[in-house]
Amino acid sequence: MKYLDEFRDAAAAKILAKEIQRTISKPWTIMEICGGQTHTILKYGIETMLPPEVTLVHGPGCPVCVTPLEMIDKALAIASRPDVIFTSFGDMLRVPGSHEDLLSIKARGADIRMVYSPLDAVQLASARPDKNIVFFAVGFETTAPANAMAVMEASRRNLKNFSILCSHVLVPPAIDALLSAPEHRIQAFLAAGHVCTVMGYEEYFPLSKKFRVPIIVTGFEPVDILQGILIAIQQLEVGRCEVENQYRRVVSPKGNIPARQLLATVFEITDRAWRGIGKIPASGYRLKDSFSAFDAEKVYNVGHIVTSEPGTCIAGEVLQGLRKPTTCQAFGKECTPEHPLGAPMVSSEGACAAYFHYGKIRPMKTQSKMN
Repeated sequence: MKYLDEFRDAAAAKILAKEIQRTISKPWTIMEICGGQTHTILKYGIETMLPPEVTLVHGPGCPVCVTPLEMIDKALAIASRPDVIFTSFGDMLRVPGSHEDLLSIKARGADIRMVYSPLDAVQLASARPDKNIVFFAVGFETTAPANAMAVMEASRRNLKNFSILCSHVLVPPAIDALLSAPEHRIQAFLAAGHVCTVMGYEEYFPLSKKFRVPIIVTGFEPVDILQGILIAIQQLEVGRCEVENQYRRVVSPKGNIPARQLLATVFEITDRAWRGIGKIPASGYRLKDSFSAFDAEKVYNVGHIVTSEPGTCIAGEVLQGLRKPTTCQAFGKECTPEHPLGAPMVSSEGACAAYFHYGKIRPMKTQSKMN
């Protein structure tokens, strides 16, 4: 398959790994932002191909993982209402709130349904005027346009029984927060390619200049990841700190203009809490006042719900690249995908889940072609 198989080619990956070996002369620490990239790294054993001077740390780019605890509790409060059908992507159903998760209250009779698109929830609202339909709108800049479109479509249909529980977060402010922390050890970033597909990468120029770090827009296949690492090391070795685009087959500098216009029509920037990290200024979207009729927080008056994280999970340190999942004493013992203590063990993009599922990594040298 064009644009897929060639980016999983073991021979090409080995060439890039050798080039990294030839280029590097000192230790460097690189963070991949996206959980999808983390899973590629673990699934294909990319770290085993790298010289010991390269340390990869994992970032907060998992939408399920960073959805704050208080937002889960708000979802639980809304979903428990008998007049509501609460809809969500499947990943969110098992994320633990303060006391339980959405799947638990579904088992007790709450009408909670998994959907594959927010437009499915709009369609459900149209078909069920006797119920109020709420969609759990989480994620980064990648999922926000579809949720904005759902709100626009519900407005166009004049639906009075549809709303979204909005918990969108934005990548560039998170990078700023990570690099502003005194304990950080990040020297370069692999930026998430799909976020840049929507937003472009011009927002990264001031960050790269401010903190003097290379930021490499990178795809999600093994060859993408290795090429992104190579570009980062080439910059670091000669003292360059620039934004470069490894994912040119998908990403343009300004991104998807119609999608960005749609976001600007429906949402405005707000401060947002990140699970395990805390509040980051101007790091999220909320619905504009002109669309407040579709804001589930206001419709169901759950804005007052505030909770705090338990101290038993190190997810926050994992999401900031300060610790690896396997350094947690609960990893694989008290904390497993079946009985998670934190969201990174639940989510299909979570770093803890990646280490759990791919603990027995598959070194690329044993494969002629990865699949």
